[in-house]
Amino acid sequence: MSGHQQHANVLHFPSVEDHLVEPEVTRNEMVRGRLVVARPAGPSHAIFRGELVFLIEGHVVDPYTAAVEMLTRVGPDSDIAADVAILREGVDPSTGTRYLEELVFEVVSDESPSDISERAEEFSKRGVRRVIAIFIENGEACEWDRSRKDWRTLPLDGEFSDPTLVRPFPVRALFDAKLGANAVVEALDAKGNPALARIKARARAEGFAQGMLQGLRRAAWPKAHGRAERGDRLLHGSRSTLALDRQGGVRGRVGGRAAENRVIALGLRRRSPPTHVVACSHAPPQARHHRRMPADRHPRRRE
Repeated sequence: MSGHQQHANVLHFPSVEDHLVEPEVTRNEMVRGRLVVARPAGPSHAIFRGELVFLIEGHVVDPYTAAVEMLTRVGPDSDIAADVAILREGVDPSTGTRYLEELVFEVVSDESPSDISERAEEFSKRGVRRVIAIFIENGEACEWDRSRKDWRTLPLDGEFSDPTLVRPFPVRALFDAKLGANAVVEALDAKGNPALARIKARARAEGFAQGMLQGLRRAAWPKAHGRAERGDRLLHGSRSTLALDRQGGVRGRVGGRAAENRVIALGLRRRSPPTHVVACSHAPPQARHHRRMPADRHPRRRE
């Protein structure tokens, strides 16, 4: 089929905003002429859909955006809304309306396989590039194969990539909220998110400061350690002598400053401080003898 014929076939589709049902007023959809009322989601379906929106929105790159439950006229008798869709922002100059979705994601809980296949085929015929169905019950993610008109299972250990996404994310992230959150952080980093950039800059600054502090400590340790060793040798090499007496006290001759240093050293090493220290001055030996009291000052013995 030539490009002109393909373009002619596209032109017969109505505008994406020429609806068969009233948006914002009812929950109705039209699938191949059959009126369908979209039921409110139960807890598991609703939570799953919210996590999917978070994952997709975090990965969409400019100039694309994500949309939720946006009604689209996909055919002459079909007007349906996907759970999550990715489309280009702005107005399509060829139609004067919004752009058609490029990717759609459908969360499937209790819908019949035939119903979800009909919706996928309608989206695909309208020109949506990719249709992804996420089956909650059996934990499978599938992509619609327009040539086979059937679903193709995506490997859980694989990655999901597309030009509309800033980077691929693990297929398993569609079912694992924590894995999805990690993938979103990586995507925001790839986008150059300003808030994340500030967090990273602050972390780098803190790491640099800690590294500088550790470097200064390592550089100062040998000098401080050397001074401590020299001081210890001075203390041990002094001529001060301490000896425990029979009562557990300490007797000795210590000269001036050396006495104070020795006592301080004992305290720093958590040893018991001396109970009795006899400190002698540097006076000459003869000055240290007891003076004999005059005879008239001696107490008289009683007769």
